[in-house]
Amino acid sequence: MNGRIHVVQGDITKLQVDAIVNAANESLLGGGGVDGAIHRAAGPELLEACRALHGCPTGSAKITSGFRLPARWVIHAVGPVYRGGQQGEPALLRSCYETALQIAKENGVRSIAFPTISTGAYGYPKAEACKIAVDAVSTWLAKNDLPHEVTFCCFGDEDRRTYEQKLQQ
Repeated sequence: MNGRIHVVQGDITKLQVDAIVNAANESLLGGGGVDGAIHRAAGPELLEACRALHGCPTGSAKITSGFRLPARWVIHAVGPVYRGGQQGEPALLRSCYETALQIAKENGVRSIAFPTISTGAYGYPKAEACKIAVDAVSTWLAKNDLPHEVTFCCFGDEDRRTYEQKLQQ
């Protein structure tokens, strides 16, 4: 995508981007994995802001300030729990990415970073989730000017390689 999509391995809470995406649960009140890391790094103000949002349905997203994070915004996207792939999980996962990108566009976000949504405790197979993520983001970028830059921030080496290979195809 003409240099608009990047893959990095590291800590999403440290990235210098306009917005980071949180792999949130429906309550938006924090949890484990990337969700817990983002809440810890952003500080207690993030929890208060999330309480005011009154949750978020699976497949959707909501936005808050980034508080103590380098990113100005946090977009909380709720991915599906994987139950074999026949319960609408692919469409819900794709919707997470599309909704987050739409929210980013509406808020003038120029750069955004996504974690690997639903692949941790929610059990989504990494290769399948990667394919959906890359396809959703690529399709979005082909039709929209914002955000200008999307980063897939992978925690582990295996995830990073999976995303790099998918983007090379």
